[in-house]
Amino acid sequence: MENPVLTIVVPCYNEEAVLYETERQLTEMVYSLMNEGLISPKSSILFVDDGSRDQTWTMIEEIVRKNRLVKGLKLSRNFGHQKALLAGLETAKEEADCVISIDADLQDDISVMREFLLKFHDGCDIVYGVRKKREKDTFFKRATAQGYYRAMKKLGVDLVYNHADYRLMSKRALEELSRFPEQNLFLRGVVPLIGLQTAEVLYDRKERAAGESKYPLKKMLAFAFDGLTSFSVVPIHFITLVGLFTFLSSTIAGLYALFVKISGHADDGWASIIISIWFLGGFMLMSMGLIGEYIGKIYQETKRRPRYTIAQDAQQETISQQLLRTQQDSAKRIN
Repeated sequence: MENPVLTIVVPCYNEEAVLYETERQLTEMVYSLMNEGLISPKSSILFVDDGSRDQTWTMIEEIVRKNRLVKGLKLSRNFGHQKALLAGLETAKEEADCVISIDADLQDDISVMREFLLKFHDGCDIVYGVRKKREKDTFFKRATAQGYYRAMKKLGVDLVYNHADYRLMSKRALEELSRFPEQNLFLRGVVPLIGLQTAEVLYDRKERAAGESKYPLKKMLAFAFDGLTSFSVVPIHFITLVGLFTFLSSTIAGLYALFVKISGHADDGWASIIISIWFLGGFMLMSMGLIGEYIGKIYQETKRRPRYTIAQDAQQETISQQLLRTQQDSAKRIN
């Protein structure tokens, strides 16, 4: 079997502070994997600029001119991390036998890519990078993340515990992924639905090399809620059960009030009435809001709009030229 063509897909959003270091470390890793005979000299690194507002795309173009391993993809605006990652995966699968996705912040340990590829050579179509522990996270982030994984599992959503978007996918798995046309994309939930042969590789997560996290609390909560409502209708079932319980309780309370009225022992119940109105009113508004979220997702799905738009595609050379020059460089490094 020939060595597989690997593409490393790196979604970027305002990553000017870390981009050069990311390119340097990934380039060294790709050459190392080539020298070990694990991947083809045609392998590459694909940076996907998700509508950055800083100099990220200018830097990617500069890197492409200097580094023949690197390609660039610029989206027309900020579509979000998941859709930028999807754009990279769908572009890479046209030429690659397998793809590794990794964030640009260098917190994921790139050295385990070697283990990813060994699992791939053993026949695995999907290899998940799983954190051993979350000591680098704050207590709040660690507690909420672990609680979220547990809650999603109880709600019937099949997520890989402590796995983000650091994974290897074969061309076959990517072809299957392309059959999921949903607009509300949550790859951590979609990829496990593909099935096929999978494996997990444990690693220690590092501190961010530079820059700031692109996932503040507001974005993390929105991302978590999208994942929940995209893969589970349990919240709707919960509202139905609470509504049924409230109806039964109200019926019992109504019968009791009628009995007291008939017996002539009725007292003024202003406080209890107000509390009941507030409780039921608040619950109804919350229920309508949750149902509205599901209806909104249905609305977005029915419009079938493109999930992303590619504005520019930066490549240094043709594939044949790149292959020849990369083979020459690889041979020099070996010698």
